[in-house]
Amino acid sequence: MAEVNANGVLKGQVAVVTGASRGIGEAIAKRFAMEGAKVVVSARTVEASDHFLPGTIKQCVADIEAAGGTAAAIRSNLADPEERQRLISETESTFGPVDILVNNAAVTWFLPVIDFSEKRYRTMMDVQVYAPFELTQMVLPGMVERGSGWVLNISSHAAIHPEANAAGGHGGTVYGMCKAALERFTTGLAQELYGKGVGVNVISPGLVATPGVVHHKLINETNKDRVTPVEHMAEACLRLCHGDASSITGRIAYADEVIEEFGLEPADLV
Repeated sequence: MAEVNANGVLKGQVAVVTGASRGIGEAIAKRFAMEGAKVVVSARTVEASDHFLPGTIKQCVADIEAAGGTAAAIRSNLADPEERQRLISETESTFGPVDILVNNAAVTWFLPVIDFSEKRYRTMMDVQVYAPFELTQMVLPGMVERGSGWVLNISSHAAIHPEANAAGGHGGTVYGMCKAALERFTTGLAQELYGKGVGVNVISPGLVATPGVVHHKLINETNKDRVTPVEHMAEACLRLCHGDASSITGRIAYADEVIEEFGLEPADLV
């Protein structure tokens, strides 16, 4: 039975997880709380009526608290600069300085470049590239001063360069651009911070049947056998946010590889 270990590997640490109303973000928030972290669960969806997909930050927090964990829901639209600032300031006033930042939030349209509007393009870049950059800028000074901290960015296999002579594409060019930029940001920042006690990594989940993935019909007959449980991603993310930051940093990782490398047994979630 899933339970919270108040004395787990993240005991007393403050973690912010964006895009945590459902899917991968929700799973990460719950897994971190199970290891003793005080978790800020952030997204735009507070009430069920806020979004057509299931899942809210209030419910995620309720699940964590019911299991004996500590969490707080802070609504944030990461396309809005003021709300990005507020997310960190409210976190600090609620729990204290941020020890772990997980940049998971995403907004995505799968459209060919020729049909992509400037507004949608800028929104995707704001949420998936600039928001992680700015949130990281806000929490880094404290991490560096304390000599400890973790930044984990959530990417996708979409960041891998496709074959130009292969049919398809499915309108994922802008999404791939965002994730490729996030990966380069990760490795560059890891280099800048090496030796300062702050680990910076990026991880891709593989194919997980989250509400968003199902909605966008990204699972089909050709790939359905490769679908992995969300618990695997949560476990891999946890492993990249504790330990020796000098040896676990600058990674462009994939969940299945992390599970295998460290011999992890994914835990059930609360």
